[in-house]
Amino acid sequence: MRMIKRSIFYIVMTAFCLVWIYPFLWMVTASFKTQNEFFANGLSLIPKHFTFDNIARAWNQANFEQYFINSVIITVGTIAIVFFTTATCGYVLGRYSFKGKKIIYALLISSMFVPMEFAIIPIYDLIRKLGLVNTQMGVILAEAGGNHLIFILLFATFFAKIPNELEEASIVDGSGFFRTFIMVMLPLSKPVIGSVMIMQFIWSWNSFLLPLILTLSAPNARPLSVGLYALQGENIVDWTGIAAGGTIAIVPIVVIFLFLQRFFVDGIAGSVKG
Repeated sequence: MRMIKRSIFYIVMTAFCLVWIYPFLWMVTASFKTQNEFFANGLSLIPKHFTFDNIARAWNQANFEQYFINSVIITVGTIAIVFFTTATCGYVLGRYSFKGKKIIYALLISSMFVPMEFAIIPIYDLIRKLGLVNTQMGVILAEAGGNHLIFILLFATFFAKIPNELEEASIVDGSGFFRTFIMVMLPLSKPVIGSVMIMQFIWSWNSFLLPLILTLSAPNARPLSVGLYALQGENIVDWTGIAAGGTIAIVPIVVIFLFLQRFFVDGIAGSVKG
């Protein structure tokens, strides 16, 4: 009886997974189809005639090379700023007790209920006053400017579980606040760092609204997610080109996750277990 229940469970979950990943597989296979096959047999996952023309067209004609470089610069810059701010904030909240700590937590949590659309205007106005509209730096600062509560809580929870003896030994050796943080605490938090890097990479790489608004007049500063618009004309939409562009955009995410998935799992597990 137990074997039958387990078999049914596996069958149901396998069917669910196939339904879940079907859109992704469809996008990847559609990037290797011709336009005629795309419309004639669009739901099929196996192209009858493989073609790499869509990949080449998206990369060359749609200026994806420049968009790809822009995405790398914006994503790396955003990750660096977010990592520094969330790690230091999580370290202070997780290791120290001070007046107003609960108020800070309350403010951070309450900010989660403010939709991004409400903050678009003040963010744009701030970036404009800094003279960074239509620049990669403006997009980086806008993307890194959120409170990133999840990352702060991950770091705070992890740092709170580290034995005090390690920190006290570092202080006895003459280390100050930042040296203790960099030399002792950060090396121990590699799982959380991996989790933060993966999640922030996905969010920054796929971000669309803020980069679109901040680079309206500067196509050469747009990231890959916004650059997909280049394949959509006023009267004609290059569907196979868009599928190819989406495939190109998702490859770095898959690669990064495969390399850092162990840290991601360890970071989440280490931060939530009691």
